[in-house]
Amino acid sequence: MTEAVPSYLSPTGQEVVFLLLGAVAVGSALLVVTTRQLVHAALWLVVCFGALAGCYLVLTAEFVAWVQVLIYVGAIVVLLLFGIMLTRAPIGRSADLDSGNRVVSAVVALATAAILVTVVIDGFRTAYTPLDPGAGAAKELGASIFATWVLPFEALSVLLLAALIGAIVLSRTDIPGGSPPMGPAPPTGPAPPTGPATGRADPPARGDPTPPDRPSDQTSGGH
Repeated sequence: MTEAVPSYLSPTGQEVVFLLLGAVAVGSALLVVTTRQLVHAALWLVVCFGALAGCYLVLTAEFVAWVQVLIYVGAIVVLLLFGIMLTRAPIGRSADLDSGNRVVSAVVALATAAILVTVVIDGFRTAYTPLDPGAGAAKELGASIFATWVLPFEALSVLLLAALIGAIVLSRTDIPGGSPPMGPAPPTGPAPPTGPATGRADPPARGDPTPPDRPSDQTSGGH
């Protein structure tokens, strides 16, 4: 596995493409969390996922790349867009999308990135693995997931199941603790009779300053 480390001053074409796709992914991810429009955030998320799929292709992980496109771009982003439309969320610029914790979130993000970069560089500084075609096929990945990483895979499945159950509970109105109905319920009883058949005039509409004329007023006005 460990071979002579190539010089970073003469990158290969694969490394250049990987760096460009990584820059696109990082830039689009920043736009996802900084834009003030929900629809634009979802579209920038599509760009970020597409750049990640390109990185997987460069790393000869074709199966992971197509899963990224089919599941994340083709399912999760579409689900987010449907959620925005069904909940009637504002699709224009919204000033309340910013929580006001930009400084804290930026510090946490930079600290997390610094830790991850330090760990990766310290652990793989002298290791170099050539990109062999076929290493990212479905057969090799399936054997690795269901043999070496079966426990984290099952834990992730339980986590996704719990999230799905929580989404169902929050979206249904007939379960205690669910979302309240959007508007007032219509009256179920029969409406009281009004009009000429009962001999009573209809009440004036709310906000109407002039009540209907009475018969005595009309008679006196005629004389």
